[in-house]
Amino acid sequence: MNTIPKLESTNRVAQAAILFVWLSVSVASLSACVPLIVAGAATGALMAFDRRSVGAQTEDQAIELKGQSRLPEAVAKAGGVSVTSFNRKVLLTGQVADEKAKADSEAAIAKMDGVASVHNELMLGAKAPLGTSTSDTAITSRVRALLLEARDLQSNAFKVVTESGVVYLMGLVTRREGERAAQLAARASGVARVVTVFEYLSEDELARIERRSTR
Repeated sequence: MNTIPKLESTNRVAQAAILFVWLSVSVASLSACVPLIVAGAATGALMAFDRRSVGAQTEDQAIELKGQSRLPEAVAKAGGVSVTSFNRKVLLTGQVADEKAKADSEAAIAKMDGVASVHNELMLGAKAPLGTSTSDTAITSRVRALLLEARDLQSNAFKVVTESGVVYLMGLVTRREGERAAQLAARASGVARVVTVFEYLSEDELARIERRSTR
């Protein structure tokens, strides 16, 4: 897990934002049945090109759902904690009251079936206000747009999580891809710092995964 400093911001995200709005309006103007078909096709495409196995993708979803429901049982006032899983590696973000709550949160998730490791990034303090959450959502959108714009990256190889201005990047990537994505994320407006929680592949391993996905 690595942290890089904030770099200068960029306006390149504007083009991606305009495209997103145009696509949203276009889809909304179609008949009621078409969005369902489009959504289904998009989901299938993401599953097909995801570098994780289908089993890992399914398990990640289960870990996130079970983790969010289990934490309140293990830790008092755990409502400010978010559980994100990628390839069975779990990232904990948010706020807890004290060090004991932080440790108890990690222990509760680590005991769950399927969890390979836990990266505990919980902060001590009160739950972030709504304004901070809204700002974090906007930052995440800007970072995703930058990754989507990058011609040398596969944007859906990355998962982006933002907490109080700190961007966490997860994914199954090569070191070249990881460094490039972190540099792009640091340019997004509002980002305080970038923390990478990657699982690294060699270039040969990536080539094998890409060959399998085209069969």
